[in-house]
Amino acid sequence: MRFSKIKIPSYLKNKYILTLVVFGVWIGFFDQNNLWDRSKLSSRINQLEKQKQHYEVEIENNLRNRNEIEESAESLEKFAREQYLMKKKNEDIFVIVEEEE
Repeated sequence: MRFSKIKIPSYLKNKYILTLVVFGVWIGFFDQNNLWDRSKLSSRINQLEKQKQHYEVEIENNLRNRNEIEESAESLEKFAREQYLMKKKNEDIFVIVEEEE
């Protein structure tokens, strides 16, 4: 039984090229900081940056609301009525909920 010779390109016989290819495969797939993990971490960073921006806007809105409430007793009363459904003894509260279609 005769085996036919497989022709290997000359650039794959070069030990430097072969070492570079093995190193690239190792770094790309098997290393602690491989490409798959780096892409997952990059998407997680983007997600956290979006959350950070959202919370910064929320903080800004809450600070604005707090300053408005601290300015006068009327605005504090309005806030308490709207947010916590507080009322005076002789009042009735009607909550209107809009239905979404």
